[in-house]
Amino acid sequence: MYNFRIMTDGQRDRRKRGGAIWLLLLLVVVVAWWYFRPAPDRAATGDPAAGDAWAEADPDDILVDLRDDVGDDVVADLERTFGIDLELVSDQSADERLYRAHVAPDRRDALIAALSARPEVEVAEPDARVTLTPQPGVPVAASQPMHPGFPNDPLYRFQWHMDQIHMPAAWPLADGDGVIVAVIDTGVAHENRGRFTTMPDLDVDFVKPYDFVHNVAHANDDHGHGTHVAGTIAQSTNNGIGVAGVARKVKIMPLKVLGADGSGSVGGIADAIRYAADEGAKVINMSLGGRFPSRILKRAVQYAHSKGVVVVCAAGNDGRGKVSYPAAYPGAIAVAATQYDERTTFYSNWGAAIDLAAPGGNTRVDQNGDGMPDGVLQNTIVEGDPSRNDYLAYMGTSMASPHVAGVAALLVGEGVTDPDQVEAILKDTARKPEGYDRDRYGAGIVDAAAAVVRARTAVGTWQALLGLLLAAAVASAARRRGLGVRIGAGYVAGVLVGASGLFFLPLFGSIAAWPGMDLLSRGLPSWDLVLLGPAGHGNALFFSALIPLVLVALLASTRARAVVAGVAAGVGGHLLLYAVAPMAAIAYAPADPVWLVANAAACAGLAYLVLKR
Repeated sequence: MYNFRIMTDGQRDRRKRGGAIWLLLLLVVVVAWWYFRPAPDRAATGDPAAGDAWAEADPDDILVDLRDDVGDDVVADLERTFGIDLELVSDQSADERLYRAHVAPDRRDALIAALSARPEVEVAEPDARVTLTPQPGVPVAASQPMHPGFPNDPLYRFQWHMDQIHMPAAWPLADGDGVIVAVIDTGVAHENRGRFTTMPDLDVDFVKPYDFVHNVAHANDDHGHGTHVAGTIAQSTNNGIGVAGVARKVKIMPLKVLGADGSGSVGGIADAIRYAADEGAKVINMSLGGRFPSRILKRAVQYAHSKGVVVVCAAGNDGRGKVSYPAAYPGAIAVAATQYDERTTFYSNWGAAIDLAAPGGNTRVDQNGDGMPDGVLQNTIVEGDPSRNDYLAYMGTSMASPHVAGVAALLVGEGVTDPDQVEAILKDTARKPEGYDRDRYGAGIVDAAAAVVRARTAVGTWQALLGLLLAAAVASAARRRGLGVRIGAGYVAGVLVGASGLFFLPLFGSIAAWPGMDLLSRGLPSWDLVLLGPAGHGNALFFSALIPLVLVALLASTRARAVVAGVAAGVGGHLLLYAVAPMAAIAYAPADPVWLVANAAACAGLAYLVLKR
């Protein structure tokens, strides 16, 4: 005997509406993937193909990168076979088996060819020297009246470069709190117990310094260039002293690869890049470069990018139509330099590999008429006397790069930790000045305020939309099966808590800086950013159905059950966006999209069960 159920017109309409909602949700997911997809990388490959490409290389030092799994017996065999002494580039290069050998110049090319034929050798190539272009700093008297408003730093009125990237509108919204930025350069000031003792206007924490020139764990600056770069990124801001920086609460990882003469080896730079990626840096700034391409350096940049590090590099100061290395490599953001009038400078390299432009300064002119040459002004040590510091205006793509690195750190601090997504936001929000030329500006001049607002509000908008659509689809399914919970404002409020929070708060300026607003303006899974810091963002416990499950277990039988169901559906929407637009890698999840989609489905299931009771 069979029981036949007659479906009413109303039931048919509800089923059709439910199907339409699920179809709309799928469409929005596809559109979100399209919206957040990274743009193709226009970087050059830069692989040397023959001896002619090594013309600028060191004639008697070679780099040998062995497979990471080879033992000491293999190293000894290579030394015996080829009559060379293989020495680690530094104590930090043992894990990746990166060695340097001193050889006779007339043997170099043949030896490289023979080593390259060995299966244990991943890369063999000449080492090369990278040298900073001398740019004497222009001093500025530190005794100036305090600047009114924020920031109150007395010399801020000379920092036209901060206005050019719209920092005054960005400072109230983001500070990069806890983000580790590696400065691979000449070192940073002098340190003692985790502080920069000679730098009163660089009162920031620094972590895990290393000197790859002298192979010691103190990256003290004996030149001034690296300290100036670090100042642009993280100068103490609104402290009533000196000047301001872009990301005032980041942590600096000083890695010294250039000596007092401003030069260093490619091997040391590659070693430092890998060290930074392995030791927790989320952004690397390299205000250095050269014309010599290196596969070892290229592989180091790719390694850092694969570890989730944003790599920002100076494009070079040769004034030619080719970007320097490592800026030209895939995975690096190549930065050209602008001056006060927003034109690119006479010295800035240009070409198809340029990604962005930022203020680099021009100390030969005073276009704004403030009585000071238009360089980039920061606090740094006095060249030749590291015990003294001064406020000096430098120029160069070296000065442009840290502006972008600082803004990248602000985005990481806002929860966008995937390097491709960071680059996409920087490019999408860049400003195209008058006379814009793609090969000279890349995507345009970096805009800190627009980038920070995009990172919070655009992501939040999509999270809210996906959360609300998923919640509507779940409610429609529960209604067909017999809705047991009244859907109203509580359900919608729960969806927003789980999906996006009050994501629009940054649009209201300083309100976003009020206590507690960090949590209120984010969806529940991204609370890990506030509670665990940028290094903990993407925690698998937060980015799962665990928290909704706990809430359902505790509150499903209370009057708050509609809110709980909304939170579960909202968390599902949050996870769906991260599945199609990976803002951050999910820790301990072997396959991020699969993990996220599965847990989003579990969240939807929890919401359905609560609503159907």
